[in-house]
Amino acid sequence: MPELIPVLGKKEIENIVAQAARRISDDYQDQELILIGILKGAFIFLSDLVRRITIPIKIDFIGASSYGSDTSSSGNIHLTKKIELDLNAKNVLVIEDIVDTGLTLNYIIDYLKSFNPKTVKVCALIDKPERRKVEIKLDYTGHVVAEGFLVGYGLDYNDRYRELPGIYHLKL
Repeated sequence: MPELIPVLGKKEIENIVAQAARRISDDYQDQELILIGILKGAFIFLSDLVRRITIPIKIDFIGASSYGSDTSSSGNIHLTKKIELDLNAKNVLVIEDIVDTGLTLNYIIDYLKSFNPKTVKVCALIDKPERRKVEIKLDYTGHVVAEGFLVGYGLDYNDRYRELPGIYHLKL
């Protein structure tokens, strides 16, 4: 039976979201901003973030897969949903649930840059740098963890546990 060890509770997540939304709203005041949520894991974080951002924004999603049903990235990344908005000369902020190896995010950033945006920055709920394989600059980071496979608040294991209101270390 899998064990769920609490990492972040609902209130802690709410505080992280509020702080990130304030910073994003301040940093992009009087500028056009497009948020790109990475599916599926970031959809809850993005949804909560959008409701707290105080500037006009546009939203799109991109889907990428590298895990399958495993707990570690295969390193083989493929897009499952491409963007639909015009990014040319626009400020783009990628919203990610967790940055682990950085391989998927690096792939997505390179893909988005091919559309000639003005800027591409990253907002990650969780940063897990100990397994990083590529250098990634995170412009907004909610929480740093040292280790563990995390689930809840959109993060999953084999499409399970996304609905949990907090974030937990899954021990199989």
